[in-house]
Amino acid sequence: MIKRRLLFALILLAIVFLAGISGYMLIERWSFLDSFYMTVITIASVGYMEVNPLSPHGRIFTICLIIFGMGVLLFGISTFTAFLVEGELSEILRRRKMEKKISKLNGHYIVCGVGRTGKHIIDELYKTGRPFVAIDKGEDVCKKLGEKGLLFIMGDATSSAVLKAANAEHARGVFCSLSSDAENLLLMLTAKGINPGLKIIARAEEDESEDKMRKAGADGVVLPEFIGGLRMASEMIRPEAVTFLDKMLKGKEEVYRVEDITVVSNSVFIGKTLKTSGILNKEGVTVAAIRKGGKYTFNPSEEERLEMGDALILIGETKDIREIKKLAG
Repeated sequence: MIKRRLLFALILLAIVFLAGISGYMLIERWSFLDSFYMTVITIASVGYMEVNPLSPHGRIFTICLIIFGMGVLLFGISTFTAFLVEGELSEILRRRKMEKKISKLNGHYIVCGVGRTGKHIIDELYKTGRPFVAIDKGEDVCKKLGEKGLLFIMGDATSSAVLKAANAEHARGVFCSLSSDAENLLLMLTAKGINPGLKIIARAEEDESEDKMRKAGADGVVLPEFIGGLRMASEMIRPEAVTFLDKMLKGKEEVYRVEDITVVSNSVFIGKTLKTSGILNKEGVTVAAIRKGGKYTFNPSEEERLEMGDALILIGETKDIREIKKLAG
């Protein structure tokens, strides 16, 4: 609204200037420069003397120019002041700064839909130090994200332009947590069209949507009702285990998680045992399992030798696990 008023004020001011210049050139037969100068000092009311003596018609024209010109000028000043006071200018500058930050991201995650599911995804990514960009249509939702200093794009996540604005070309993965399965399917197809290598995790409301989403390119599909049912059963039959997981996931001072690390070709761990790798010496980190090929070994021996492609399942504080990930390559 303020932007429209500011644009309207600038247009009116331009019209007044053109009218003033044209009027003096036609009525007084002055040059363009003299007419422009006279128009400026008249509208600004600076009190300088006239360029040349005015004719009676010129004086009447000047009176009209002062009345309309001052009105337009005051309207423009008040609108520009409101533009600054209401934060429109600062919002534009903040938006541009955020767009620059997003354009520099690489290997980040995109969370599409900051609703009941999306807000928990964002919370987890933030706690574990993963870079991400959130996309949502809601103005209030985006305002809250901005107040927290989080990166976001306000718009339709199924739009290729919006996904490109979130730098999907260089992203690692996309979370599809929009309000309907149809929207999530469209989002997956759009995202894969921009970056075929994206890892996609989608939320599905209907059981039959899972197969469709996997065929559309989803790497993982989560059904909230299914997960919720398992959680309720676990609360009843294994309360201590659930309490332990809750403490681990919801701790505020220290963030403990179950994380996975893949041993890549340039890893310093290749050829070493768990003991000689130094992983077991890391305080607060436990090796819960190791995957070799398609087989998982739980609570592996310290003499287990690590090879390229192995995956380690670790339990520990996220900052300690990140240090191990750096060594793993």
